[in-house]
Amino acid sequence: MAQSVWGYDSDNGPERWHENYPLAKGDEQSPIEINSKEVQHDASLASWHASYDPGAAKTILNNGRTCRVVFDDTFDRSVLRGGPLTGAYRLRQLHLHWGSSDERGSEHVIDGVRYAAELHMVHWNPKHGNFAGALKQPDGVAVVGIFLKVGKTPKPEMKRILEEIENIKTKGKEAPFQHFDPSILFPKSRDYWTYHGSFTTPPCEECITWILLREPIEVSSDQMAKLRSLSKNDENEPMSPLVDNWRPPQPLKGRTVRASFK
Repeated sequence: MAQSVWGYDSDNGPERWHENYPLAKGDEQSPIEINSKEVQHDASLASWHASYDPGAAKTILNNGRTCRVVFDDTFDRSVLRGGPLTGAYRLRQLHLHWGSSDERGSEHVIDGVRYAAELHMVHWNPKHGNFAGALKQPDGVAVVGIFLKVGKTPKPEMKRILEEIENIKTKGKEAPFQHFDPSILFPKSRDYWTYHGSFTTPPCEECITWILLREPIEVSSDQMAKLRSLSKNDENEPMSPLVDNWRPPQPLKGRTVRASFK
């Protein structure tokens, strides 16, 4: 398996990532399965706050593994603070993981439940100088995870991202994506679980404070189908649906998951 070609197929998928990325077998890997009975309520966990500048949104792209929206993070214009974090973390990108059907797709599993998709908002700690520097520090990155569940009343909020899918159908396609406030994607409830873990894609650096929101947002079946219409191949190759780009839960290995709610 060549470095550059990790993916989600049987020949290059999560079971084999450790061959090139030994950290994938580390002690603080993500995602995990959260079991409510084993979660500790921590009354000292503060509420989190995001102040995002809609002008920071730049582009949307299909990199063959996910659909990603990129933000300007050259200064503190879109930041996340509070919750388990010290200091302000800058929003760098958001991306999604989804399944080949509505029954699966999320990376984190809650009491045995898998959602149709999971949205990750990736922020980094500017005290480490730059994003690459933050990846080397245990407090380098904070990711807000939001579950998407299929329901009758789709979130109009996801619409903007999904409308752009037409323009990034194939791997390597990028389109301008301006004036977007990602905080419209937050559910009503601010309740969250938090634990220390890793990126869920190689090299799986263990630098992430996870803030997983308890309440999912709703999307329609049609909206999910739209995500599945992306191709993981270039435009001159046969269409190959980009689906099941999720990593299965990893061992907890003694870590504690804390909840901001009872």
